[in-house]
Amino acid sequence: MIPPGSGHPRDLADLRTPVATSAADVGRLAAGAADLDEVDARSSVCRACPRLVAWREQVAATRRASFADQAYWGRPVTGWGPRSASIVVVGLAPAAHGGNRTGRIFTGDRSGDWLFAALHRAGLARLPGSTSADDGQELLDLRLTLPVRCAPPDNRPTPAERDACRPWLSAEWRALRPTARVIVVLGGYGWSALWPVLRAAGEAVPVPLPRFGHGAEVALPGGPTVLGCYHVSQQNTFTGRLTEAMLDDVFARAQELAAGSPT
Repeated sequence: MIPPGSGHPRDLADLRTPVATSAADVGRLAAGAADLDEVDARSSVCRACPRLVAWREQVAATRRASFADQAYWGRPVTGWGPRSASIVVVGLAPAAHGGNRTGRIFTGDRSGDWLFAALHRAGLARLPGSTSADDGQELLDLRLTLPVRCAPPDNRPTPAERDACRPWLSAEWRALRPTARVIVVLGGYGWSALWPVLRAAGEAVPVPLPRFGHGAEVALPGGPTVLGCYHVSQQNTFTGRLTEAMLDDVFARAQELAAGSPT
């Protein structure tokens, strides 16, 4: 595990950063964060969920054979991208040997290969891929984030873990809200996790909640438009459930909405 303040290019924390060890701590520290950098710093050292802490650190210690010579991040992974972004992309959780290794969401795994290629085609990422936190990749008018910040066993966080992590996403959304016009949600898990965050922030969330679907579009009165997209998981991309064209269409629509283009 890479300790806070040890020089990793994505690390905003140091040994003085307060550490959450319970869900109550998460709520208090997220609410008290002065800005987005402080949200990222505090969430990157969170230890509120014992099962997730144990798993992410076990993976970081044992490593995959192909990455045996690399130091794993082994900590919660934060959102990434400009704080003035008009498009926000919500995923699920870090991959055990992707974000949990590199310290940056969607970086160093095959899901990220698909996502960054699509963002590059759309002009929303400087490079067509992302392999490490210092590879020169830059997001343009777009921020990536996630409702669960630790790599979960079998990619399945529990409801309690999701709820414990929610205040970090809520605090991040408060910082992004002034400029965010579109939220692209990758997968049904992120779709379900997002609505309580938006409701708590005072957005006019519909009742009943909209159902997830690829291409689903929900315009919140006075707020952002939420777009649904199948997750860029290998299960979806290998089987053809999600194609490059489908992904490109979602980001083209996001850009239209962000620019204020008519429907």
